[in-house]
Amino acid sequence: MVLVGATGSGKSTFAARHFRPTEVISSDFCRGLVSDDENDQTASRDAFDVLHYIAGKRLAAGRLTVVDATSVQSESRRQLIALAREHDVLPIAIVLDVPERVCAERNAARPDRAGMPRHVIQRHQRELRRSLRQLEREGFRKVHILRGPEEIDAAEVVRERRYNDLRHLTGPFDIIGDIHGCRSELETLLGRLGYALRYDEAGRPAGAAHPGGRTAVFVGDLVDRGPDSPGVLRLVMNMVEAGTALCVPGNHENKLGRYLKGRTVRMSHGLAETVAQLEKEDEAFRARAGEFIGGLVSHYVLDGGGLVVCHAGLPEKYHGRTSGRVRSHALYGETTGETDEFGLPVRYPWAEDYRGRAAVVYGHTPVPRASWLNNTICLDTGCVFGGRMTALRWPERELVDVPAERVWYEPVKPLDSGAPGGAEGRPLDLGDVTGRRVVETRHHGRVAVREENAAAALEVMSRFALAPELVPYLPPTMAPCATSAEEGYLEHPAEAFAGYRADGVREVMCQEKHMGSRAVALVCRDGRTAAERFGVPDGGVPGALYTRTGRPFLDDPELTRRVLARLADCAEAAGLWAELDTPWLLLDTELMPWSLKAAGLLRHQYAAVGAASRAVLPGVLDALETAAARGVETSGLLERQRGRPADAEAFTEAYRRYCWPVGDPARPWPGARAEGGASGEAAGAAGAAGDAGAGGSGVPGEAEPGGCRGEGGPETDGLDGIRLAPFQLLAAEGRNLAVEPHDVQLVWIDRLIAAEAAMAERTEAGHTEHGPEKAGRTAGSGPAAAAAHPAADTAPHPAAGAAEDAAKAPPSGAPGGGEPASRPRPPRVNRLLHPTRRLLVDTADEASVAAGVRWWLELTGAGGEGMVVKPLRPLARDGRGRLVQPGVKVRGREYLRIVYGPEYARPGNLERLRARHLGHKRSLALREYALGLEALDRLAGGEPLWRVHEAVFAVLALESEPVDPRL
Repeated sequence: MVLVGATGSGKSTFAARHFRPTEVISSDFCRGLVSDDENDQTASRDAFDVLHYIAGKRLAAGRLTVVDATSVQSESRRQLIALAREHDVLPIAIVLDVPERVCAERNAARPDRAGMPRHVIQRHQRELRRSLRQLEREGFRKVHILRGPEEIDAAEVVRERRYNDLRHLTGPFDIIGDIHGCRSELETLLGRLGYALRYDEAGRPAGAAHPGGRTAVFVGDLVDRGPDSPGVLRLVMNMVEAGTALCVPGNHENKLGRYLKGRTVRMSHGLAETVAQLEKEDEAFRARAGEFIGGLVSHYVLDGGGLVVCHAGLPEKYHGRTSGRVRSHALYGETTGETDEFGLPVRYPWAEDYRGRAAVVYGHTPVPRASWLNNTICLDTGCVFGGRMTALRWPERELVDVPAERVWYEPVKPLDSGAPGGAEGRPLDLGDVTGRRVVETRHHGRVAVREENAAAALEVMSRFALAPELVPYLPPTMAPCATSAEEGYLEHPAEAFAGYRADGVREVMCQEKHMGSRAVALVCRDGRTAAERFGVPDGGVPGALYTRTGRPFLDDPELTRRVLARLADCAEAAGLWAELDTPWLLLDTELMPWSLKAAGLLRHQYAAVGAASRAVLPGVLDALETAAARGVETSGLLERQRGRPADAEAFTEAYRRYCWPVGDPARPWPGARAEGGASGEAAGAAGAAGDAGAGGSGVPGEAEPGGCRGEGGPETDGLDGIRLAPFQLLAAEGRNLAVEPHDVQLVWIDRLIAAEAAMAERTEAGHTEHGPEKAGRTAGSGPAAAAAHPAADTAPHPAAGAAEDAAKAPPSGAPGGGEPASRPRPPRVNRLLHPTRRLLVDTADEASVAAGVRWWLELTGAGGEGMVVKPLRPLARDGRGRLVQPGVKVRGREYLRIVYGPEYARPGNLERLRARHLGHKRSLALREYALGLEALDRLAGGEPLWRVHEAVFAVLALESEPVDPRL
């Protein structure tokens, strides 16, 4: 808003009366900023530079800006109008036309202007008179002229919303893509959306309303190419007039509107058909249609600014703005100036660069299917070309579509995925991941990645990780529960249950925490899927098995192939391929034993501690006892030292539980890739579980389940001793499965494990037929096996018990498997999949909470690592709408010796450790969780690789944030 008037006309008084002080920029004030004297006319140039700069910043932010300067010269106004156009806002002039006498009297009353020459006021008055007739021609959208002090004093400023500002409308909305005269499909789609249609006396659809109060929003291109453009106009116009719909114009309406006004237009792209159809309507209908089209606004900002609807898409800088440039982009989009092989303009992929907070819903460019891209979505799925008509339910973000009844208009070029949101997109670019990044997530808003963290992630991703196509997800870190005040415990489930209860989460699922290494498995049903969907070359491993940092888990590609093939076979036998209608699955798992990946860590860190303790502590005790016998006062020191061997032994036993030898001794395999780059043979990893440098052969005592087969045993499939515990299905084609409740997840997992058990039973039967083995001795079958490995009676699903029995049974290749047969036998199927025990707890029920605590105590007392407590239904939010922790880990008392050291549980040490700070770890867990879900949403939605990789890379970058690694 530009105040125009001679000096002394009262502009500053008027501005102070009607606008906030921060909304007004005064030339006098800016002159004082640069020269310390508001009346120093020699500083005017610098003062107006400051004024224009401040005004530009305010306009860029979309804030009302009032310029308090004389502005009686056309040159000064021209600069302000250019500034308004630059920021796509409307300039408005308020003229204060006050007699020369009044201006002179007011200046004389001001000490700083008492000596102002009269000719200055007279010159301002002459320039004002010349300006009055040309203000609108200069570019002011509105001009308000207030004549005389009385009219100025009586004036009232009323603020009105811009036509495109409908932020006060919060929906819910049903946003409908391009219709192009397909009235019948529109009727069907409205019916699917729940709208009740109303028909006129001629049986034509003449309106529709939703019983739930929802509002339909049309993205334009109602007409042309289809069979009944007048029918579509009639229905939409009546809905808009009745208040049950909103509509923005498309480029086809714009062209039809010009035709109805008598302008000369080219009768192409379906306009001729629409004109012919309109000829059958009366003049009143055509006039009404022209008026309706002429009144459409280029775009709407809805739902508190969180939703923008337009026809061809709109960058964030144009949201809520008003100018010819904004309208042009909303109607036609932006082109590169090139044409493709079909003679059509090449459109600039603005959505690929979009990072705005508001969701932008649009149409215009036909795509085979609607998919989200950077919080934008194109709903034009080519109904008139034989595709589908699509609607988006907001705020549910649910897509609803109906198929075209036929091909109504042959497209100039075929529908493909080259438009924004297509599956191909553009190639990866270094600029996507370098520098400071901000990733927009659906569930946790914007997540920032610092430049130094991005550099660290780039180092890992570029040097060690698998190809980005094979790393569509990285699992997030997990925060521990609140520190426990329970005597002798650093972590206790009571804190986990109390925390979720305080957040309003009543049902939580407690899952056994497996002590192994986190592994993500990308499983493809066949090689063709791996090649077409994930770019695996012919003959390559059909999928991937990788670590939390995207590195290949196993060095041996053949072993990776066997693990993935087993998972694919189990998914087939369990019926998951068909049920989920997908040719690939992404699973979150734990791969055991721990020594499979952490051999170097065990050798150089953990085993060394145990060996050093056994070597040093006996001598220390002997020396102290000898000194005590001589009368030296050592009682306090001796007492402290006597407890250290027991702590060291407990430390050694804590990590030994998670180590055992793996692989076929007749064919040692290269082992697993360690995070630090170390790898070794299975025997070496097992040896690390013994004394450092002692050449131990593994965990003392009886062979752990999964140990190497004995000499002379049957041929195996090479998976001896390896255990894979899947605990979540992450994604499938078209679905983010990570948002499914955890009880549903565990049923799927149980089915996989039960399918493998059935496969093993069939193979065992085959071995019985080929050799002297007896069915009663088959591993994992019969009452003896069931008694030895009882299922957890807390499992909420019947299938879990059978699956657990099968997975806990010793492998068929273990010693004692029978004498070799005299004829060839097929390889045994070792039990790879391991169950996850679980318990459902009601945090509001004291008995249920007590049962959960007892279950954890039994689990950890038997050597288990602990448990993870998760809200039964993911994406839980607290009373203030904030995302709560997706899961917290509660680790056992003895297991924490591995983390905090052998003597952490001593009272003094435990008290110091209770001061640990969890805030940063919890924040990191939430941010990484949101990024992981975002990656899965984009993957399931078929978005381009660079879009999926953006979120995956951000998870890896956040992992380099400084945080206590013991948490």
